[in-house]
Amino acid sequence: MAATWLIKLILAHLVTDFILQPNSWVNGRNEKHYASGKLYLHGLVTALLAWMMIGWQYWLVALIILVTHTLIDGWKSYQNKTVTFFLIDQFLHLLVIIGCWYFTFIKWADVQTALQHLNTQTTFWKIATAFIFVTTPAGILIGQFTKQWREKLEGSESLANAGKWIGIVERVIILIFVLQNQFSSIGLLVAAKGLIRFNEKDRSEIKTEYLVIGTLMSIGLAIITGLAAK
Repeated sequence: MAATWLIKLILAHLVTDFILQPNSWVNGRNEKHYASGKLYLHGLVTALLAWMMIGWQYWLVALIILVTHTLIDGWKSYQNKTVTFFLIDQFLHLLVIIGCWYFTFIKWADVQTALQHLNTQTTFWKIATAFIFVTTPAGILIGQFTKQWREKLEGSESLANAGKWIGIVERVIILIFVLQNQFSSIGLLVAAKGLIRFNEKDRSEIKTEYLVIGTLMSIGLAIITGLAAK
């Protein structure tokens, strides 16, 4: 019951925030902020859909979502249109949803029991450490080893920044494959990346060496980390 209730609230948020919200509503909110009627209409639609999904007896939750969703979106309309503020906006909405779920179904004693149980789960902490390592820490390590090639390239900073995010996603996916014993899928991922790189027209010898070495190190670290975690 509690899990289904939470999923329904998240679904209602996704549908109303990304599917049922026209661009004209977003533009109106960004131009007029809290003076925009579309801002309040969007908050009302979000609350009504959530109310319909979780049940009419939870009217207080729908009211909380109406108020907080409107306030958060209004605040966001004053901010720069960057990924950072987009993520903050979605995090605040999700925080409200989780808060409503917590105060409706969860008791603090149950949370304490769950946390105590989690502290003794070695597997969880191994997997969490592995995923953290293959993100930024592994990227910094690879960056140090490939620095001598990167510094010889034009536009190296832009290339390194793009490669950082590509590498993080790549290592996370490979780590998941290793943990699930899907080693053949790693080959498909490497082949797909190789096809994309092969079609580049501006490849120099140094750039090719930089990309190949960086890719092999990234894949190797992800595989080794996954095997160590297992």
